Amino acid sequence: MADQDPVFQIQRVYLKEASLEQPNSPAILLEPDQPTVDIQLGVNTAPVSEGMFEVTVTATVQTRIKDKTMFLVEAKQAGIFELRNLPVEQTGPILGIACPQIVYPYLRGNVADLIQRAGFPPVHLSEINFQAMYEQQQAQGNGAAPAPAIATQ
Repeated sequence: MADQDPVFQIQRVYLKEASLEQPNSPAILLEPDQPTVDIQLGVNTAPVSEGMFEVTVTATVQTRIKDKTMFLVEAKQAGIFELRNLPVEQTGPILGIACPQIVYPYLRGNVADLIQRAGFPPVHLSEINFQAMYEQQQAQGNGAAPAPAIATQ
């Protein structure tokens, strides 16, 4: 009967992709104006193999002064999760809420570190309510998708 026990395990958490661009350096670094910061987050889920899923949390941070980009950071933090013997109605919330909550702190740290290593004050991503994001996605999609791709743009 142990083969039928529910399984939810983290197999791996990893930085899938990270990039930093400073297209207007060094001139923009001398601008006296305060920059504006735009942050966009998204969550994507994809099956890897039977019972294994990759959940990716993506952040795009763009800082501008007037109409010029000071820096642009794009990062994807991912995790591989094993889900077996779970009711179908639990799979969506686990992949859309629990898994992103596990991956997100790693993304926050990597984004802040990358920005700081580029010579800027770190941008700290705020806490995210993944349950609210998931529920919003379900409401927009009428709850049809058991494993949603959640994105806020």
